[in-house]
Amino acid sequence: MAVRSIPYISEADYLQAERQAQTKSEYLAGQVFAMAGASFAHVRITGNLAAALHQLLRGSQCIVLSSDMRVKIPEASAYFYPDVVVVCGQPQFEDEQEDNLLNPVVIIEVLSPSTEDFDRGEKFLVYQRIPSLKEYLLVAQDRMCVEHFIRQSDGQWLRREYTHPEQVVHLESVDADLPVQTVYEGITLTSS
Repeated sequence: MAVRSIPYISEADYLQAERQAQTKSEYLAGQVFAMAGASFAHVRITGNLAAALHQLLRGSQCIVLSSDMRVKIPEASAYFYPDVVVVCGQPQFEDEQEDNLLNPVVIIEVLSPSTEDFDRGEKFLVYQRIPSLKEYLLVAQDRMCVEHFIRQSDGQWLRREYTHPEQVVHLESVDADLPVQTVYEGITLTSS
């Protein structure tokens, strides 16, 4: 049986193509992955998260960036587009184009059926290689569930889960309380 070879793409070739592309793709160690469109629930939850965090962090040293902000992880030769990113202090970029953020503090991914395994597995392992990253959230779109991972001082990640609308996710790194009810505002959940 013949094995199909997937061509290696350099970071430079990826960036050149991505900066001119009409659609987004992510990059990991020489492989390019096209990003699919998102469902209404995914887009609404992402908007809720960005809007709520913007309000919570207003006047602080932290800013919220949308899914159009590409994050580079040099240690893993990766470029990803998280759904929501929080950066505190001076944003650091790969180059003068300022389109590849290097120092996120919080990253949030809204789970989709096609990306959930990757977001939980390999992508999270890659994100853990970002020295500035303190918190990672995985947000389900089909049920009320926010998984909150917090980097501990020993480098381990503590996991907390929030599944009720009255619960509040405390983002320690930015000292903000994110109500679960706000995350799911306007969403009809089909399962529990």
